Amino acid sequence: MSFRITGLPAEPFDALFSLSDDALAARRAMRVVAEEGHGYPCRISLTDAEPGQTLILLNYEHQPADSPFRSNYAIYIREGEQQFDRIDEVPDQLRRRLLSVRGFDKHGMLCDADVAQGTALEPLIERLFADDRVACLHIHFARPGCYAARVDQA
Repeated sequence: MSFRITGLPAEPFDALFSLSDDALAARRAMRVVAEEGHGYPCRISLTDAEPGQTLILLNYEHQPADSPFRSNYAIYIREGEQQFDRIDEVPDQLRRRLLSVRGFDKHGMLCDADVAQGTALEPLIERLFADDRVACLHIHFARPGCYAARVDQA
């Protein structure tokens, strides 16, 4: 089964990078500098920031469905990034982490979920999409719980 993993589109976030720290704070966001590698995952490019790179940490509604599973959480974004959008390709950022994968139906209701190492993501994607009710998958970083990426059938 073919799948498509996508990061977030960059355009909705473009204006944030020119805001002052006070203006960011008014939006529940803040500018941060990556202190170490593999600790600051950009949700646009699905790559990790290198130490010294600047990112914006903000609250993002990743599950906007009008259901009990509506959800938002903190994410990092990096300026100048392009949206990850590939078929049958898992980015290295996901491969290196323990992931929680949640399958939602077309109404935003949770159908199934499981946890897997990123190195074992494809079999889990296939298993969850085998359920005809599942319309899309949301990948989260299992330990901090934050949203990472979306998966659709290709």
